[in-house]
Amino acid sequence: MNDDLKNFKIAMLVSNGFEQSEMEKPKKALEEAGAKVVLISPEKSKVKGWKDKDWGDEFKVDMVLEDANANDFLGLVLPGGVMNPDQLRMNPQAINFIKAFIQADKPIAAICHGPWPLIDADYVKGKTMTSWPSLQLDLKNAGANWVDKEVVRHEKLITSRKPDDLPAFNAEIIKLFIECK
Repeated sequence: MNDDLKNFKIAMLVSNGFEQSEMEKPKKALEEAGAKVVLISPEKSKVKGWKDKDWGDEFKVDMVLEDANANDFLGLVLPGGVMNPDQLRMNPQAINFIKAFIQADKPIAAICHGPWPLIDADYVKGKTMTSWPSLQLDLKNAGANWVDKEVVRHEKLITSRKPDDLPAFNAEIIKLFIECK
């Protein structure tokens, strides 16, 4: 472990059905860089991942969304999966939490379907982004410039396509969070 992000907290916002690898691998990479990753959810105690076309493991929620404050965190990570971001984008508290990071000009990273709530938070217009291919039209219709690359950085926003892109995604989010500390 190094300590580039020591004493910094990163928010990871999830609901049930998040792509398990897109939560676990960035969390591990950030923790190895010294960060404390806080699993935040509208769910009260546990959330369940999605792994290989079926339900995955359960994880303890570190902080209930209603108690979370963006001011307490360096940045935000939004894992994908289909169910997770779809639930988050329909949750006004989740959208307000994301908007607080946007308004504070804090870094945000989203992978796979993770950018979906960013549309509802009115954050994608004019941004160059990538995502799981099925979000391409949604992002374009919301004003984003969608590209098919393993990882894309636009100012303080990082997006990536899928679990295969996690090594590039993790490297880029650590680099960005270190720059923003």
